[in-house]
Amino acid sequence: MRVVLAEDLFLLRDGLVRMFQAFGFEIAAAVESGPELAEALAESEPDVAVVDVRLPPTHTDEGLQCALAARRARPGLPVLVLSQHVEQLYARELLADGTGGVGYLLKDRVFDAEQFIDAVRRVAAGGTAMDPQVIQQLLSRRAGGDQPLGRLTPREREVLELMAQGRSNAGIAAQLVVTERAIAKHTSNIFGKLGLEVSDDDNRRVLAVLAYLDRDR
Repeated sequence: MRVVLAEDLFLLRDGLVRMFQAFGFEIAAAVESGPELAEALAESEPDVAVVDVRLPPTHTDEGLQCALAARRARPGLPVLVLSQHVEQLYARELLADGTGGVGYLLKDRVFDAEQFIDAVRRVAAGGTAMDPQVIQQLLSRRAGGDQPLGRLTPREREVLELMAQGRSNAGIAAQLVVTERAIAKHTSNIFGKLGLEVSDDDNRRVLAVLAYLDRDR
């Protein structure tokens, strides 16, 4: 699997390169700025791009905007962005085109190698990997009053958080130490209460839930 990596901090970039290589990835390019990233994405045709949101020269959202431009030029290009802090706008921009192969993780997740590599592989396969803190903020923001999220039970909210992270029913069942049948019942209840169409496609259901949670009211 070929990876384009963009990270301006040398030590982190070098550490990520070594991590990817240890897990059998091929580094198509490892760059430190927005212009270099744009060039690498255009020329390398990677299987997945792992991109720091803030890159030189602007140090704002240069990395994210380069990745989004590359996805417009090559629809479906898998992109996983890394950020120092939770910014819900980044998640919304990534999900805006309604297709999979996207992820948004805090940089802290990098230090759990297996969890991070699993997220990269999930995104490269067309799935979704959203940081738990982003999901928790979205849930908290939408859970008050008569909002549909307010009708979810505590267990259903827990299942929804894991679902929105990109977990399958089997993965959620293993995490919560319950049966897949129980999770299937919870997910059915969740979709019913949120007014969403039930889907067995993990990526589509994650995108649907996140779009619902983050839509303007």
